[in-house]
Amino acid sequence: MARLAQTAGLTDIQQEILSTVRDFVDKEIIPVATELEHRDEYPQQIVDGLKELGLFGLMIPEEYGGLGESLLTYALCVEEIARGWMSVSGIINTHFIVAYMLKQHGTQEQKDHFLPKMAAGDIRGAFSMSEPGLGSDVSAITSKAVKDGDEYVLNGQKMWLTNGGTSTLVAVLVRSDEGHPEGTAPHKSMTTFLIEKEPGFGEVRPGLTIPGKIDKMGYKGVDTTELIMDGLRIPANRVLGGVTGRGFYQMMDGVEVGRVNVAARGCGVAQRAFELGVRYAQQRHTFGKPIAQHQAIQFKLAEMATKVEAAHAMMVNAARKKDSGERNDLEAGMAKYLASEYCKEVVEDAFRIHGGYGFSKEYEIERLYREAPMLLIGEGTAEIQKMIIGRRLLEEYRFQG
Repeated sequence: MARLAQTAGLTDIQQEILSTVRDFVDKEIIPVATELEHRDEYPQQIVDGLKELGLFGLMIPEEYGGLGESLLTYALCVEEIARGWMSVSGIINTHFIVAYMLKQHGTQEQKDHFLPKMAAGDIRGAFSMSEPGLGSDVSAITSKAVKDGDEYVLNGQKMWLTNGGTSTLVAVLVRSDEGHPEGTAPHKSMTTFLIEKEPGFGEVRPGLTIPGKIDKMGYKGVDTTELIMDGLRIPANRVLGGVTGRGFYQMMDGVEVGRVNVAARGCGVAQRAFELGVRYAQQRHTFGKPIAQHQAIQFKLAEMATKVEAAHAMMVNAARKKDSGERNDLEAGMAKYLASEYCKEVVEDAFRIHGGYGFSKEYEIERLYREAPMLLIGEGTAEIQKMIIGRRLLEEYRFQG
């Protein structure tokens, strides 16, 4: 059967990887996703399967034991996984962002120490920028690091930490005024620290506490937590890149590729919603014929399929731009914005096609309906994306008068 959202120009290796991932999703994720999601249960068996497939090292260079694949390959894999269950894609996304930041900005010692274990899935990554009163204003971070001899002492509270409990390495962005005179721009006095910890909840190392999971409307299974630092001591060699004051730029680089990832998740969820909607429309009969034969439903299916194709094309374009080494914040912002908005609309249309049954927990679309809203705020809200897009457009189309 022909599928929407095909990608032209893939290598044989890329096609083989995607085929393997799709088979895994169909056999190991889709049959159990809704049950696990309703129980808010961490999908350990699925994660172990992803580890065996090598997906935790998909973009980590081969010299560190990874597969050395492109962002495009990774994004297409995420699209497939999110089609099965978006929470699983979240488990590998935060891991991937930390590995990417290490690859791009870490010292050689940090790369040698962390990347081989991350490629094997033995170290699981998470990252943290947000705080309880922060929202989208990263410059308002109050968590702070103070130098004390060969260590830094960290204090503060972070929020919305995906994989907060299951991760063993967290990249945390805090203020570090050391070496930066008063009046320095906030984004120039931030540092990313690499914090190693035990998995679990409670005090996971001296001075570091991960409270229990935050109870969410959707995006269940994956653990979302707070992170509390109270006199947490971190050695100076765990400053990402070895130099303070560069954390904001390091995190933004990671978030940029994370936006491509969120766009891919939106594409995957929208694809699954279309599949569910078009299948149900051919099974459900009203007025003596399948509802798919009613013009109103055909119009919905046409709009849904067009949105799936458009979002996929923009996501692929953003990933390829980043892979080429070019600046892609405009393309990533557009892809994230469009894919998340279209995902919400496609899911809602599939929900409407299901009628009253869409409101029942027995039907998969109910889960997707609760998951889609997370994409509207993850890795920057729609409003933040539009600000980024608008500023970049004014740079590109500056009027010379």
